[in-house]
Amino acid sequence: MEPGCWISVISPSQEEIDHLIGSLGIDAGFIRSSLDEEESSRVETEDNGQILLIVDLPTAEKQSDNTVLYSTMPMGIIILPDYVLTICQDDSYIIDEVADGLVKNLNTAYKTRFILQVLMRVAARFLQYLKQIDKISMVTEKQLHQSMKNKELIQLMGLQKSLVYFSTALKSNEITFEKINRGRIIRLYEEDQDLLDDLLIEIKQAIEMCNIYSGILSGTMSAVASIISNNLNIVMKVLTSITIVLAIPTMISSFYGMNVTGLPVPQFWIVVSFSMAITLIATLILIKKGMFK
Repeated sequence: MEPGCWISVISPSQEEIDHLIGSLGIDAGFIRSSLDEEESSRVETEDNGQILLIVDLPTAEKQSDNTVLYSTMPMGIIILPDYVLTICQDDSYIIDEVADGLVKNLNTAYKTRFILQVLMRVAARFLQYLKQIDKISMVTEKQLHQSMKNKELIQLMGLQKSLVYFSTALKSNEITFEKINRGRIIRLYEEDQDLLDDLLIEIKQAIEMCNIYSGILSGTMSAVASIISNNLNIVMKVLTSITIVLAIPTMISSFYGMNVTGLPVPQFWIVVSFSMAITLIATLILIKKGMFK
């Protein structure tokens, strides 16, 4: 580790955590907060000059049923006088992109600019995943037009849950970035201010997209629920009509099957013909009323 470098920490062991605390003097609470799954986006400072910035990262995980679940996880950015650390509990595409040199004009010696460039990658990844969610929902909706399967319904519910996670994370990130924009916690230079303004625009755009997609998906789920209920009503209507038609000859035959005397026209063929005639009339009436559609 050299002054001005970036230290990436992913899923550290207790030994590695002790090494960071001992060699760099990092506040142990900062590391615990960075590795806590329940932590929300915030910024915190210590008297010794250390700054903790926690942001929510978007993640995508493929499920066993080939559906995709999007979620978020916290990433801690610890700013020391000579170093910048990023701490995650799991690997992330964003950290990989920075480590692989995919971010242009990156210089870890300029700590504030480096942090803002990483945060820009976070906002860009949110926008990318939101577009993927929109495409998946459109494909799933087309599949639902052909057949109502549990897989498609589960996928839509998963996407709806993902948008809730994204909306919560984006709003928390926006509040944190607004605090940074005031310039009281992290010192901002003129170029940094322009980059931060672009970052806030990206976050606001992501929040707006998330709200739009969430509204569309909620409307789609409501429409699907109505279609399923309507299909069930149609099936029940057809089955009830068939039951009524089949009950007529059964009822007439039951009268003549009783051990009594004095029933009219006891001839078998007359009874059968009468039953068929009544059944045909009832069927025609139900067809005319659209009970078999």
